[in-house]
Amino acid sequence: MSAGHGGHPPLLRPGVVVPFALVALIWGSTWFAIKDGIGAVPVSWSVTWRFSLAAAGMFALALARGEGLRLTATGQRVALMLGISQFCCNFNLVYRAEQYLTSGIVAVLFAMLMVPNALFAWLAFRQKSTRGFLAGTAIALAGIVLLLIHEARLAPLGGQVGLGIALTISAIGVASFANVLQASPTARAQPMVTMLAWAMLWGACADFALAWITSGPPVLPLDPRYLGGVAYLALIGSVVTFPLYFQLIRELGPGRAAYNGVVVPIIAMGFSTVLEGYRWSLLAGAGAVLALAGLVVAMRARNPSR
Repeated sequence: MSAGHGGHPPLLRPGVVVPFALVALIWGSTWFAIKDGIGAVPVSWSVTWRFSLAAAGMFALALARGEGLRLTATGQRVALMLGISQFCCNFNLVYRAEQYLTSGIVAVLFAMLMVPNALFAWLAFRQKSTRGFLAGTAIALAGIVLLLIHEARLAPLGGQVGLGIALTISAIGVASFANVLQASPTARAQPMVTMLAWAMLWGACADFALAWITSGPPVLPLDPRYLGGVAYLALIGSVVTFPLYFQLIRELGPGRAAYNGVVVPIIAMGFSTVLEGYRWSLLAGAGAVLALAGLVVAMRARNPSR
C-alpha cells in the first residue's frame, strides 16, 4: 500500500482505522440483532420500522451537522436509487436470508462484498485490481465454500440453506451497486448525511409498500425486546454506521472500504457461537481461517489507487 498522510498507509490512519473498527464492531453485532427479531413480525415490516426510525434519526443528524434538508433534483434521484437498492432491496433480502442461515454465515458471505465492489468500481471508474487481490479472493472463496458445506451438513433441509445462500448473494449484489453509486461523482457532490436521510426515507417508503403487498396491514408488537432491537438496528446499526461507512467509500473507494468485512465475520460468528449455538468443526474452522486469510491477502494486495 502506498503511504498516505504523514507517511502512514491509508488504511492505518486514525481517520480510517477508527471508523473501520467502529463499523465492524457494530455491524458484527447487528447480524444477531436481525436474527433475534425475525419471527416476531413479517420480515418486511421489521425492515420498514427500522428505516422509518433511521430516516428520522438521520434527518436529525443532518440538522445537527448544519447540512440542511434540501437536495438538488439530481441529488434526489441518487437518493431514490440508493434508498431502493440499499435500504429496501438489500435489507429485505438479508432479513429473509437469516431465516435459513445462521447470522454468522450470512456475515461471512457478506465479507465478500469487496469482490463485486472492486468489480463494479472497475466497470464504473476503471479502478484496477492486482494479481494479489485476485489470489486473495480465490483463497477467501475456498474458505467460504468450506463454511457453507459445514452449514449444509448441520441444516435439516439442504434446500433451505441453498435458498439462504441465493438470497444473501442477491443482497450482496444490490448492496454493491449501492456502494458504487455512493462513490460516483454525482453522489459525492451531495451533502452525505442529508442524502442518506432522504435515501432512508425513500427506502422506508418502498419497504412500507412491499410489506403491505406481501404481508398485509402493518404489524408492530409492543414487546420491549423487539422494540429495543429495532431501535438498536435503526440508530446504532444505521444512523451511526452508514455515514462512517459511506465516508470511507468516498475516501478509499468502494473496493477498499469493504475491507471492514475482514473483521465483521469474526465478531458476528462470535455472537453466533455464544447466542445461537453455532457448532464449529474442523471443516468450519479451516473455512473461517481461509476466508479471513484470503481477505487479508486481498486487502494488502489491492491497487493503492482508488
